[in-house]
Amino acid sequence: MERVVDLSVLPRRGEKNWSLGAAFAVMVVLLLIGPFVVYPVFLMKALCFSLFACAFNLLIGYVGLISFGHAMFFGWASYLTAYAVKGWGLPPEPAIIIGTATAAALGIVAGYLAIRRQGIYFAMITLALAQMTYFFALEAKFTGGEDGIQGVARGRLFGIFDLSREMTMYVFVLVVVIGGFLLIFRIINSPFGEVLKAIRENEQRAVSLGYRTERYKLVAFVLSATLAGLAGSLNSLVFQLASLTDVHWTMSGDVVLMTLLGGLGTVFGPVVGAFIVIAMQNYLAPFGQWVLVIQGAIFVACVLAFRRGVVGEIARLLRVPL
Repeated sequence: MERVVDLSVLPRRGEKNWSLGAAFAVMVVLLLIGPFVVYPVFLMKALCFSLFACAFNLLIGYVGLISFGHAMFFGWASYLTAYAVKGWGLPPEPAIIIGTATAAALGIVAGYLAIRRQGIYFAMITLALAQMTYFFALEAKFTGGEDGIQGVARGRLFGIFDLSREMTMYVFVLVVVIGGFLLIFRIINSPFGEVLKAIRENEQRAVSLGYRTERYKLVAFVLSATLAGLAGSLNSLVFQLASLTDVHWTMSGDVVLMTLLGGLGTVFGPVVGAFIVIAMQNYLAPFGQWVLVIQGAIFVACVLAFRRGVVGEIARLLRVPL
C-alpha cells in the first residue's frame, strides 16, 4: 500500500524563504538594539559562542558527526590570536587570521585521523586529540600555563577604529558573526550541503551514487573547525584573555548543550541555545555551587518539553523551517 503524503503541510519554497528572511531580520534588529539594553560584553560573549555553536551544528546537524573535541579549535585559535597580538605586536586583523588558520590546520590533521571512523569511535578520537592539545597548552611556555595569556590589547581595526571602545568592538564582533552565520547558511543550502544531508541520512546510498563521502566529511569538518577557530579568536579579543578554559573538554560539552538545547539541525537553534546557556552562566553565578544543579534541572526540563530543541519545537508548531 502506497504511503500518501499530504503536500499541503510541507512548506513551499516561497514560504521557506519568507520565514527564514523574517527570522533573520528579527535576529539582526534584536542584536542591534541589544547593547543599549544589555551589557555589551555579555552580548559579545554570546555572539562568539553563537558562531561556535553554529560551526558545531554544521558538523553534527548536517553531517551527523558528533565531535567531543571542538574546544581544541576554539581554544588554540584563541591562544594564537592572543599571542600574535601580545607577543608579536600584530594588529587584530592578521592576529585573527593566524588564529583561524591555526584552527583550520588542526581541523585538517584531526579530520584526517578521525574521519574514517563513525559514531562513538569518531567522538572518542576527537576527544583524545583535544585532551592531547590541552595538556600541551598546560605545559607550553608561550601559553602561560595556568595563568594563560592576559592583558591582550584589542588594538585598532584597519588602523582607524579603536576596538578598546566597547560599542566599536561590539559592532565588529556582530559583523563578523553575522558574516559567519550567512556563510554557514549558504553552505547548508548549496549543492555541497545537500550532499552532506544525504550522507547524514544514508551514507551507503550516497556512496552507491558515486560520492566520495570521506572527502565531503573532511571538508565539512575543516569548515566547522575553521569557523570555531574564528569564534575563539574573537573571544580572546573580547575578554583580552586566552586561558586553559578555552581548550578544556568542558568547553566541548558546552557547545554540545547549546546546539541540542537550541535545536539540532536548525538554522537559528544554535544561536538561541548559545544565548540561553551564556545567560544562565551569567545570571545564575550568584548561586555559587548550586549553579550546576539549577542548570541541570533547566536542561532536563527543556529536553522533556522541547524534544527538538527550542527553535525546533517552534518551527514544528508554526510549520516553518527555522
